[in-house]
Amino acid sequence: MKLKIQNLLEEIKGLHADNLETLEEMRIKYLSKKGRINDLMADFRNVAAEDKKEIGVLINNLKKEALDHINSMRDVLKCENHVDESLDLTRTPYPVELGTRHPLSIVKNNILDIFNRFGFSIAEGPEVEDDWHVFGALNFADDHPARDMQDTFFIQSNPDILLRTHTSSVQSHIMENNQPPIRIVCPGRVYRNEAISYRAHCFFHQVEALYIDKDVSFQDLKQVLLSFAKEMFSEDTKIRLRPSYFPFTEPSAEMDISCNICGGKGCNFCKHTGWVEILGCGMVDPAVLESNGIDSKVYTGYALGMGVERIANLKYQVNDLRLFSENDVRFLREFESAD
Repeated sequence: MKLKIQNLLEEIKGLHADNLETLEEMRIKYLSKKGRINDLMADFRNVAAEDKKEIGVLINNLKKEALDHINSMRDVLKCENHVDESLDLTRTPYPVELGTRHPLSIVKNNILDIFNRFGFSIAEGPEVEDDWHVFGALNFADDHPARDMQDTFFIQSNPDILLRTHTSSVQSHIMENNQPPIRIVCPGRVYRNEAISYRAHCFFHQVEALYIDKDVSFQDLKQVLLSFAKEMFSEDTKIRLRPSYFPFTEPSAEMDISCNICGGKGCNFCKHTGWVEILGCGMVDPAVLESNGIDSKVYTGYALGMGVERIANLKYQVNDLRLFSENDVRFLREFESAD
């Protein structure tokens, strides 16, 4: 029995395979359940009891030597026939073109960077919201036109759930869960039930800002707006504020900037006025503060909001809003150098 084991060991040590297929045949011949090493177990039953321990050790060593030798040959063959599995041999030989950021992402990130330098932190929230956070907490009356089906996408099975019409809903969440000082900027996609055209879409993107603290004034708001306009467009940019109305701010205003195309002299883009509207703003209505658990006798604040598409139009003179969402590669390639 010992001699049979020794001869089989010498035979295995002398094995050599030129490829993985031959090596697998050797493994099956010697190490499978019907292999030659396993056949030794039939003879093991006839070994004298006093020799079983020694013979058992020899058989185990034989199996280990065989396994190690076959694994060693497998490693060598894999190195010799190595193919980089990360290579896609079906891929086109032409270089893969690198993409670029979407123009709306470029503009949004630029806006956020500016407000971040002003000390604002980013806050985000869900796009599917409840009526209270979108309207009720922001001083919208029950009969306000914005609640009409013409403007808002409501969930049919639950009219209290809707797609947010502005990112002010994020401000509602922040105000009800935090006490001032609050200084946040809220980017995100919003939805309104409007016909799609070159100047309107059923979804678009907003960035809104909110600052609440003691002794916040309209002068603070005006200074932030002027600084933002100069950083976003150019140092020569001028602003003007026109009285307006929003349910959640009082007083309210819309902000125009001097046309960055004609320099304020008048052109077709600014309709020969020299001014272009870019955002709405105002002091947070005391009723909004109280609705969200903030003492309006102690704190004041301002809010502002702008459409990212509107800012992108001004920066890049894009005359059709639909281009931003149609994924036309020819259009997107125009912004490779803007990233």
